[in-house]
Amino acid sequence: MGSANLELIFDHVGHFGRYQIFLYFTCAFQNISCGIHYLASVFMTVFPKYTCRPPGNVSRVLFHNVSNWRLDDIWNLLPLSHEDHVVVQLQNGEIWELNRCYRFRRDNMSTLNYDYNGHKSGSPCLDGYIYDKSKWDSTVVTHWDLVCNREWFARLIQPTFMLGVLLGALIFGYLSDRVGRRLVLWSTSTGMYLFGIAAAFALDYYSFMIIRFLLAIVASGYLVVVFVYVTELIGMKARTWASIHVHSFFAIGTMVVALTGYLVRTWWIYQIILSTVTFPFVLCCWMLPETPFWLLSEGRYEEAQIVVDKMAKWNRASTCQLSELLSPDVYGPVGNKPPEVNEHNLLDLFYDWNIGTRTLIVWLIWFTGCLGFYSFSLNSVNLGGNEYLNLFLMGAVEIPAYVFVCLGMDIVGRRNILIISLISSAVFCGVIMVIPKDYYVWSVVTTMAGKFAIGSAFGLIYLYTAELYPTMIRTQAMGSGSMVSRAGSIIAPLCIYLSSVWIFMPQLLVGILAFVSGMLTLKLPETLGKPLATTWEEATRLDVEKDGSSGK
Repeated sequence: MGSANLELIFDHVGHFGRYQIFLYFTCAFQNISCGIHYLASVFMTVFPKYTCRPPGNVSRVLFHNVSNWRLDDIWNLLPLSHEDHVVVQLQNGEIWELNRCYRFRRDNMSTLNYDYNGHKSGSPCLDGYIYDKSKWDSTVVTHWDLVCNREWFARLIQPTFMLGVLLGALIFGYLSDRVGRRLVLWSTSTGMYLFGIAAAFALDYYSFMIIRFLLAIVASGYLVVVFVYVTELIGMKARTWASIHVHSFFAIGTMVVALTGYLVRTWWIYQIILSTVTFPFVLCCWMLPETPFWLLSEGRYEEAQIVVDKMAKWNRASTCQLSELLSPDVYGPVGNKPPEVNEHNLLDLFYDWNIGTRTLIVWLIWFTGCLGFYSFSLNSVNLGGNEYLNLFLMGAVEIPAYVFVCLGMDIVGRRNILIISLISSAVFCGVIMVIPKDYYVWSVVTTMAGKFAIGSAFGLIYLYTAELYPTMIRTQAMGSGSMVSRAGSIIAPLCIYLSSVWIFMPQLLVGILAFVSGMLTLKLPETLGKPLATTWEEATRLDVEKDGSSGK
């Protein structure tokens, strides 16, 4: 089945008419929810200042030379480091030293001084902890006391979510090639709404983690399949802009997280509000049709003709008969049995040496883009200044990045823009490492530039991957690329934690990988101006055309 013939469908019914616009914005709106759930944990897992709870009611508090009656006032006066402790006197006269994870009872209760050299008996925080509530009334950390020896439970929340994203990309990428794009979009959207609400009412930490893991699987499935869906429903004249700007809605989700985190300071209310964004899409997702590309690849010609006719009617254009556009050996006479549909699997991504090399380079770009994307976003709350504004800006800067991609790749091509974006992100990572710590405004600005560059690369690789592979394996390619990239998103929060060892560890790792990926991208073919491939011959021809053009 020739892809050029399939593209003629859009010449008849419209490349981006009213029908495609309606479907596009309906699907893209749901991408906001994906952006929300991917980064919601930034504020749900905030670690406030905390200390051991004393075994009784406090009558007086002492912190160095500052005396007060309430612990809440001490939080506002001075920061509490690992070495500091608070001295409290209880109503029964006992004097306790409170650290983050231990408390000590002084034997001498005659004087209340901060420094004490006498005998004291220590114990763990058997009565729980007292948290600073000046910023957040409640977080997942404070709700289940994920501090001290349980701190690693909180550190696992984001990596575990990204592990679910990895599995979801693989599972639903495969399923969409088997059962269709539409059914996957229906099921994953409904799952996002149900699991998102359920997470807010989790009974304990373990049920919370399981629900979030399932939420990650369905959110990832939607994000992978929706890109293929809009790519196959929109003609080549509008495909570039439309497919790239799907990611702009993901960026809006990041900004919604920052705004909601600023306005709502109780984690379960915050989670419910964020999850309701999915509800409008759940109400209308039943209206989504299957894509003609997938139906034709499965030999379901009559159903494909119905979708094309409906598209033409909405667009007020003349319809076309698929039997006239497609070659007779592909689209047999009416009533003939459709040709046998071959099964495909992940190994087809290594169809031959050139395709295999292409796949490995594409996977590296996916990994690097995702690692950099989430490293810049997650680390934004640690740059200094207002953490909500920082995260909002990290989301906002993605939108002009996608405009840059759309404008640039139609002029100089997909591959060249990808190279420029990757190399630029490596340069900005190096610049961040030489900015003094006190100049946090410049750190924020340079981080925004790095996010702009890596966001451009990460947004472009979706479209580029879809154009590098034929229809029957396209979603598998997208799903496997997204799966590989999630290894980067799993490592990203761990890199942020490693910044306590060396503050520039995330920038060093992202910079090196971005530079290597940018150089290897030179080996990939250009897809600008070429129709979507539907056969392996058309996909491998890209390498032949690249070699031929480079030899001129």
